[in-house]
Amino acid sequence: MDIKQYMLQLGRQARAASRILGKTESEPKNQALLHIAHALESAAAGLVMANAEDLQAGHDKGLDAASLDRLELTPARIQNMIQGLRQVAELPDPIGEITGLGYRPSGIQVGRMRVPLGVIGIIYESRPNVTIDAAALCLKSGNASILRGGSESLRSNRAIAVCIRQGLAAAGLPPEAVQVVDVADRAAVGELITLREYVDVIVPRGGKSLIERISAEANIPVIKHLDGVCHVYIDADADLEKAERVAVNAKTHRYGVCNAMETLLVAESIAPKILPALAKRYAEKHVELRGCLKTCSLIENCNRASEEDWSAEYLAPILAVKIVSGIDEAIAHINQYGSAHTDSIVTENYTLARRFLREVDSSSVMVNASTRFADGFEYGLGAEIGISTDKLHARGPVGLLGLTSEKYIVLGDGHIRQ
Repeated sequence: MDIKQYMLQLGRQARAASRILGKTESEPKNQALLHIAHALESAAAGLVMANAEDLQAGHDKGLDAASLDRLELTPARIQNMIQGLRQVAELPDPIGEITGLGYRPSGIQVGRMRVPLGVIGIIYESRPNVTIDAAALCLKSGNASILRGGSESLRSNRAIAVCIRQGLAAAGLPPEAVQVVDVADRAAVGELITLREYVDVIVPRGGKSLIERISAEANIPVIKHLDGVCHVYIDADADLEKAERVAVNAKTHRYGVCNAMETLLVAESIAPKILPALAKRYAEKHVELRGCLKTCSLIENCNRASEEDWSAEYLAPILAVKIVSGIDEAIAHINQYGSAHTDSIVTENYTLARRFLREVDSSSVMVNASTRFADGFEYGLGAEIGISTDKLHARGPVGLLGLTSEKYIVLGDGHIRQ
């Protein structure tokens, strides 16, 4: 296959489909989402079988446990995909919404209308559920999409693509509205990120090397995040029970995800009370601890942390632990070593909580909650296309609004500029 010609064809088809989607009313889009959900339900057993082949191939290639976990499609995860589709269908359609309409001294009315971005190219690794999340959000927001999953999930994505095409056809929408790249050749990525004539934005989801490559080589705007170096800071005024619950969940709920805590910060005055109990809980979960000198003096079986540990995204049962003097040092540490993804404070001090919210420069900042909540589904977005740590054009979980833009509209009645 000529990869260049193949990707050009996908681009042309996506651009044509985007013209249709941009003027499609909400109901056909919602019906397509519901039909896709129904198709997934009917094909669930086949999806699990296709995914099992991907898992076996990944195991044979030596993929690590975190990668295999991201690749796996369990029945529960398929149900979450179905639920996500239905939730997106129930969300208000942002397209065509007019805001800020008001009269100017000249007599014209000026406002802003929300519009699709056009064609979105999404490049991701491992997680086949991203195929559904991305398709759903792009479709509802009136965008055509070109989805390029990792070669390790090719069989799973092919099976999901069949369900997507069935749902689009049942709703009378063009099948080219969502196109899943059906080749494993990496050259397809290079072609996709340079299709300026047909693709309006690229969204990479995956490891740091993938995202760095896309950011360096794309000549199309990119919505991205590089790392998920997430922190929980246990303040001196923390409720110990809350602190233990949040710190354990943030690290051990799932390891191979970008919103898992990678560094735990503990106020010095409370460290002797909370750290031994936490160390015991982490030991039960087989989490390796790497701590500062003070941390190592308080708990057993703690390895000394290196400078590199403070900025590491482990995606594994490893946790860096540092004792800090208080909130000032905690905020300084997060802003120096964090990745602007998600950070949380555990405290009963309302004043300090507000300081933390204001001064920590991350896309999600939390009080008394696990970093694992940094997720489009948990935020009520229905699903997410990724979590952006950029400041433009979208930040945090990218849902429907993050896949749209605004244009100015002017209403006149024969008005001319004097």
